[in-house]
Amino acid sequence: MGQLLVRGLDAGVIEALKQRARLSGQSVEAEHRAILEQALPVAKESFAALAARLRRGAPRSTPDGTEIIRGFRDRNWHMEE
Repeated sequence: MGQLLVRGLDAGVIEALKQRARLSGQSVEAEHRAILEQALPVAKESFAALAARLRRGAPRSTPDGTEIIRGFRDRNWHMEE
């Protein structure tokens, strides 16, 4: 596993991250990891495998509408306060 150091963050962003971590019952590091994993999902299928599956006409997996709404809400929850 790699490590990531983020420098130059606004104090408000750091405080929002701490608050979000408290609300979810996680450490700040765990919350930061969850945000990054949600925002940047790692492809589980290679491009070649996806292309081959699509050529065969297999149905694509698409996110449930609930996932889309939750993702938008979680990214923008602090804007409503």
